[in-house]
Amino acid sequence: MLILITVLMLNVWAISADEVLSPNINIHEELGKIKTMETKMKSLETEMERLRAENTALETQLRDEMNKKNEDREIAFSAGLTQSNKEYIGPFTTEITLTYRNVFTNIGNAYNPITGVFTAPLKGAYMFTFSVCGHAPTAAGASIYKNEQRVVIAYQYQPQNELNSSNGVVLILEVGDVVYVRLWPNTRIYGDQNNPSTFRGFLLFPLR
Repeated sequence: MLILITVLMLNVWAISADEVLSPNINIHEELGKIKTMETKMKSLETEMERLRAENTALETQLRDEMNKKNEDREIAFSAGLTQSNKEYIGPFTTEITLTYRNVFTNIGNAYNPITGVFTAPLKGAYMFTFSVCGHAPTAAGASIYKNEQRVVIAYQYQPQNELNSSNGVVLILEVGDVVYVRLWPNTRIYGDQNNPSTFRGFLLFPLR
């Protein structure tokens, strides 16, 4: 459009002095044409500014949507058993779900420190690890569960001294699947400010 306007203006400006003085040329008419073209050019400039502003707004919106999408895929948590100086959990006659209350990281807020349960916010491959610490003569043992299925265990027993065990697993989770740790019956684990018993997990990559 700008090229067309330029060509038209060049045609007008190309009028020779003889043509201007000729009785066949209407000076007022030609000046009116120039003024009309100037008005159109200003209108085009205004439209270009509007389109430029719209393009900037669309770029900002797209960037915000991409950032939000990336934020939705940032999922990681790490928690210790307790914040107290010393706390024993167990032994009990049945399994119990452990609540790791000392949260170090909870990006995405998928882990609930009140229930001890991680709930998958999107489908993907996730890595989970946990460790248990105890003291003899009571054994230390726990399991990672996916929904209601036991997946891996960590167990240690010896007649004296400190007990330590850990394990981990990669799980494919659908939206709403839950992962948690359960203490075995007749076992006991230990926590303190040094966090020897922990539960951790993070999204490796999303799946369609």
